[in-house]
Amino acid sequence: MKNNKLLTILLIVLVLITLVGVVLFVLFTQFNKPTSLEPSIDKVLEASVDVPEITTNLSDNKVVRFSLKITTSSKEAAEELTKRNFQTNNIVIEELSEMTQEDLEGKQGKQMFKKTLKTKLNELMQEGEVQEIYYNTFVNS
Repeated sequence: MKNNKLLTILLIVLVLITLVGVVLFVLFTQFNKPTSLEPSIDKVLEASVDVPEITTNLSDNKVVRFSLKITTSSKEAAEELTKRNFQTNNIVIEELSEMTQEDLEGKQGKQMFKKTLKTKLNELMQEGEVQEIYYNTFVNS
């Protein structure tokens, strides 16, 4: 009878120690997470490239004029993309030459163009990748 009681107390103590350990582990892992997964704006700008204003004809002989900011995965990728500026301009002009004014209308049209541009640029990149493309200006006439 006394052995049974002692065994029960030992099991309860063992379960309590295990529970305290699990709670401490969960608290430790939750409070040691990085506060922000997003890079600072300085890091974003450091890994960004400005594409100067481009004016070109669309397939329906309409004209489009815009400038871009392209963010990359690293400073090295931004440096590579800067060197590939002539290739970026060529891809933009070639893609737009196949599009009409109607293709670029609205949010969806502009997003499709950015998606295509991002895919084509990432095929060229050797140091990192293009993460996002932002329009600085956009005139479609």
